[in-house]
Amino acid sequence: MTADPPRPGPAPAPAPAAATAGPASATATAGSTPTAATTGPTPTAASGGPGAPGRANRRRRRWHRLAVPLGLAALLITATLVAHAVDQPDPTEPGFLSPVATDADGGSRLAADLRARGVAVRRETDTARALLATSGGAATLFVPAPGLLHPETVGALRDLPGRTRLVLVDPPRRVLEGADLPLVPAGRRWAARAVGPDADGRPCPLPEAARAGVAAVERQRYAVAPDRSTGRVERCYAGGLARVPQTETVVVGASDPFRNDRIDERGNRELAAGLLGRTGQVVWLDLDGPAPPPRPGDGSSDEPAWSPHPEPGDGDAAGDGRSGDAGAGDSAGSGSRGGTGRADRPSPPNPLWAAFPAWFWALLAQLTLAALLLALWRARRLGPPVAEPLPVVVRSAETVLGRARLYQRARARGPAAGTLRAAALTRLLPRLHLPADPPPTTVAAAVAARAGGTTAQAHTLLYGDAPATDRELLDLARALDRLTRTVAATPDPRPADAGPPAPAPADTGPAPAVAPRPRPAPSKEDPR
Repeated sequence: MTADPPRPGPAPAPAPAAATAGPASATATAGSTPTAATTGPTPTAASGGPGAPGRANRRRRRWHRLAVPLGLAALLITATLVAHAVDQPDPTEPGFLSPVATDADGGSRLAADLRARGVAVRRETDTARALLATSGGAATLFVPAPGLLHPETVGALRDLPGRTRLVLVDPPRRVLEGADLPLVPAGRRWAARAVGPDADGRPCPLPEAARAGVAAVERQRYAVAPDRSTGRVERCYAGGLARVPQTETVVVGASDPFRNDRIDERGNRELAAGLLGRTGQVVWLDLDGPAPPPRPGDGSSDEPAWSPHPEPGDGDAAGDGRSGDAGAGDSAGSGSRGGTGRADRPSPPNPLWAAFPAWFWALLAQLTLAALLLALWRARRLGPPVAEPLPVVVRSAETVLGRARLYQRARARGPAAGTLRAAALTRLLPRLHLPADPPPTTVAAAVAARAGGTTAQAHTLLYGDAPATDRELLDLARALDRLTRTVAATPDPRPADAGPPAPAPADTGPAPAVAPRPRPAPSKEDPR
C-alpha cells in the first residue's frame, strides 16, 4: 500500500505515545534489516542516591563472595571426610577380618586360599584358647584386631613358644609396649599405598615380601623405639611392615592385604598367604568385640592361670582335622562369650545397606547434598522482589538496533515479521475498538473500513506469509508503519460504543492508494 502526502493544514493534536509509535518503534536504514523489537519506558533505579544503602549492598555482596566459596570448600572437605570414614573398615566391628565373614572387610577368601595351600586354619574366639593352641608345635598366631585385646592379656604375647610366629595388623602403641616390641608408630597415611618391599632404598630380608613384590602395606609406618635402638628390626615397604627376629613377630601397618575386597590387588594375596602360611598352621584369633578382663584360674584345667575362664563353644579347625584342644573335628574348640560361635549362627539376609559397596552410598550422599545445594541456590530469594539499581543504563535505540542485528545475523525473517505484525496489532486494536484477541477477518474488515483498501489486502498485510528476502521484510515494515500512522491520524466516524464495522467487499485487484481523508478547513475569524 502507498500513501499520498497529506494536504497542508494545521497540525493535528499530539497523539498518545502508544498510538503514534510505529509498529516496531524502529526505523530501517539502508543495507540493514529493520528492527523488530518494541521498547517501553526505561526502568528507573531504586529510590535513593549512592549513599548508605548502596554501600550496604556492596558490603553484603563482598561478604557473599567470601562466604560462599569458603562454605562450599568446608562442605566439600566435610563430605570427603565422611566418605573416607565410611570407606575405611572399623576393626571394632564384628566380622572384621574374620575367616568366616564373606563381606568386604572379612577374611574368608584368605582363609580359603590358605586351606587350598595345605595350611590348617584354626579359628578361635577366645584369647586363652588361642594362646593354648600355639603350644602344640609350630604355628602362626594371627591377631587381625590387636586393639581389642585386654591390656592385662597383651603381656602374654611375650611368652609365646619359640616356634610360634605372631602377626599383628595395625597394632596401637599400647599393644607394642605391652608385647615388649622395640617398635613405635612413626606416621600414618590417609590411605594404604601400594609400594615395593625396598621402597625406602633399603633391601628387605623377608622372603615372603620378596615373593609378593608390590603390595598395599604402607599406611601405618613403624620405626625402632629410641630406647631400643640396639634391637634388631627388619623393616620393609617403607616401614609399613616390620619384623622382630628375636620373638618372630611381624607387624603389618594396613589391613588391605588380608581383606576380601583388596586381596586380589597387586601382591596382597601372596604377601598375606606367605606371612600366615610359613608354619603350616594358623591360629586365627577372631574377636567380635573388646576382650573381657582376665579371671585368675585355679590351674586345674589346661588353661593358664592368668587367662579368662573359657566356656565351651564352637571352634574351627578346618583344614587339619584337629579339634580346638586336641585337634579332632570342627565342632570342638574355643567358645564365644555367648556360648555359641558366629559360625553356627545362620547368616542374616543381606539388607539393602550391605547390597551395595560403601563408596556407592558415599557417592549417593554427595549427589543428594549437591542437589540440595542446587535447590537452595535456585531458591535463594526468600522474600519479595526488591528494586535494585541498574548497573548500566542502555538507551532504547541501542536496544532496538542490537535486537535487529541479532535477527539479521540469524536470518530470522519470520520471527521478525511476526514481531512487527504483533506490535502493529497492539496499536491498532484499541483505536478500532476491538477486543484483545479478535478474529483475523474482523480485524481486516475494520482496518479496510478505517484506512481504505480491501479486506484481503489488510488481511495479507497483517496475517500474511513470512517474507522471503530482506527487501520484502523492509517493505512489510514500511507498510505496517504507514498503516498504523494512517489509522492513528484518521478520526473515527463512529461512536466509541458502536460495534465492529461491516466487512468490506473482497477484491483481488491491485490495491488503491491509501490517502488520509481531508479535514475541513478551520473557520477564519475576523481578526478585527
